[in-house]
Amino acid sequence: MRRFVALAFMGLFGLVTPSAAQHQHPVAPIQAAEAAPARAPAAKPPAAHAMPSDAHAPTAFTLRSGVADGRMVYLGVGGDIDGKVNPTLAVHEGEKVQINLINGEGAEHDIVVDQYGARSGRVLGKGASTILAFNADKVGEFYYFCSLPGHRAAGMEGRIRVQPGPRTPSAATAADVVRDPSDLPGPIAARPARVVRVDLETVEIRGQLADKTTYDFWTFNAKVPGPMVRVRVGDTVEVHVKNPQDSVMTHSVDFHGAIGPGGGAEFTQAEPGQEKIVTFKALVPGLYVYHCATPSVPHHITNGMYGMILVEPEGGLPQVDREFYVMQGELYTTQPFGTQGDLEMDYQKLISERPEYFLFNGAVGALTRSHPLRANIGETVRIFFGVGGPNATSSFHVIGEIFDHVYQGASFGAPPLTGVQTVSVPPGGATVVDFKILRGGRYILVDHALSRVERGLVGFLIVDGPEHDDIMHQGPAR
Repeated sequence: MRRFVALAFMGLFGLVTPSAAQHQHPVAPIQAAEAAPARAPAAKPPAAHAMPSDAHAPTAFTLRSGVADGRMVYLGVGGDIDGKVNPTLAVHEGEKVQINLINGEGAEHDIVVDQYGARSGRVLGKGASTILAFNADKVGEFYYFCSLPGHRAAGMEGRIRVQPGPRTPSAATAADVVRDPSDLPGPIAARPARVVRVDLETVEIRGQLADKTTYDFWTFNAKVPGPMVRVRVGDTVEVHVKNPQDSVMTHSVDFHGAIGPGGGAEFTQAEPGQEKIVTFKALVPGLYVYHCATPSVPHHITNGMYGMILVEPEGGLPQVDREFYVMQGELYTTQPFGTQGDLEMDYQKLISERPEYFLFNGAVGALTRSHPLRANIGETVRIFFGVGGPNATSSFHVIGEIFDHVYQGASFGAPPLTGVQTVSVPPGGATVVDFKILRGGRYILVDHALSRVERGLVGFLIVDGPEHDDIMHQGPAR
């Protein structure tokens, strides 16, 4: 019933390549056709959710072969094409298009788009699947169809509408709460210890959770995660927690990198309109989570009130070319994943640890559509990764990369591990990984509890540079 999910994963993880061009007679563009419905995310299969082309992700559709009114047809799966017979597929010029085909009734089928010289493999047997992919670089309306003898005439034919120009992003209905992963302070130059002031404003804000989906986040400085704080061992950290007058809740902060009552939470319980200050010494190098510690603590954390503080060791960390700041969290909404509109927190789901959403940096698509990580071939990348939680442990993994160094538990007091594939990070924990990029392409950030991809947890690292070399190439050994 949910086989299309595997197909979506294949496209997302870069396991799909466009079919080789076939020598077919091109089908002339259709001059007139019924208007195709606008597509939008839905509560049904995630495979139907489209990603803008600027995120280097395909606009994906899922079709299932079947029978309707005595004819062989393609049936839409998910989104606004769900259940429609031979649905018109609307895309924009320049987008990567992926069509997932599932065999729904057992007969042999394929799918072809002559105008793009694109042909899928054949599927034989109920539940078998294949993928068609191409770049929509021609504007117009074209046919997709089954090339098996007699199948097109029997009804297996639909249309692809390629509209001119890039896709217009959906109008935002709420604030952008995503923390850009490149938004973090740079390395600390050699200097003596000093007092470092940190200003945290506890902002309650309606934010964009997904396309046409909003949520009332609680944040530090209006972003999720809160700002990354960077100090060196021996610094004195003076934290000002300001809770605006128009807030509803009391808020506070607990720094895992601080030694003292509640990590500072006892001293920073700020009611609306108050500002509280706590000062602590950064005594132990490491990367530490901070979060709100006002009851109900998990409620404040799940709503977005977490971040990290980096305490650099004397002499700092080894130099790298790029650094990124990524945190994972969960949301527990009354409505199911994918529901549009304003969503509400479900306390029973929270305390029974049944999240609807798993997120990097606060929102669905935060590190794919909004702010993918970007680097160049030959550069060394470091990721400061933490789990706000409040409940789920992450198995952090970058598909297609091996971590050269892992500071396990974000500890700088021991030599880093080398050659690591996946790192386990508990809620309220952190890690630091680095690796050198040897090949261009798109790498996928995931929690290797991969079902969570279905609930929003995925990111991209897009690397500019050559993609075909001796490290990896399609075909036999050279």
